[in-house]
Amino acid sequence: MTSAPPSPPISATERSAGARIGAVLFRNRGWLPVPFLAVPLLVPGRMSPTLWLVGALLVVAGELVRIAGVAAAGTVTRRRSRNVQRLVTYGIFGWVRNPLYVGNFLAWIGFTVISGVLWFLPVAIVLFAVEYTFIVRYEEGVLESIFGGEYLEYKTRTPRWLPRPPRVRESGQHDWREAVWSERSTFMQYVALVIAFALKQKYFG
Repeated sequence: MTSAPPSPPISATERSAGARIGAVLFRNRGWLPVPFLAVPLLVPGRMSPTLWLVGALLVVAGELVRIAGVAAAGTVTRRRSRNVQRLVTYGIFGWVRNPLYVGNFLAWIGFTVISGVLWFLPVAIVLFAVEYTFIVRYEEGVLESIFGGEYLEYKTRTPRWLPRPPRVRESGQHDWREAVWSERSTFMQYVALVIAFALKQKYFG
């Protein structure tokens, strides 16, 4: 019987207080968007065709970024464990280190715009910034523990949030069909939200 490979040493970044807070948020990140949607859905707002268009463009842009991230990294991006086998640095990950969170941000901000509750936009931006800063602190600590200098070098050349063209384009496998299929639950959430906001506009607009 072969023994399991030893666990990598835990980096100082992963042991930090911010990373420990991020670990809790990371494990519960599936329901964390709910408060961000409760206000736009329940609070009256001035909805208009222009806001629908701008919001829809943000949602589409966010989802395209998400799909690009899943196509490169695979469904491993959905796991809630420290079991990461490979460091993905090509594709959208060559532009930004956290494409799925960037995509989430654009999508949820898009729905806030659709809602017409525009005063909530700066509040949502701050809340997202705080939440994702802690989560990413944890994830970066895990990747630093597992990949060490390779990840640190990747960090130095790739921005955390604002995409930037990579100096050297890396190539790698992309599974676009799997990525689109794995996003089916997200698509269903979008459809449900569009219906909810349409009903809000019709009955409470």
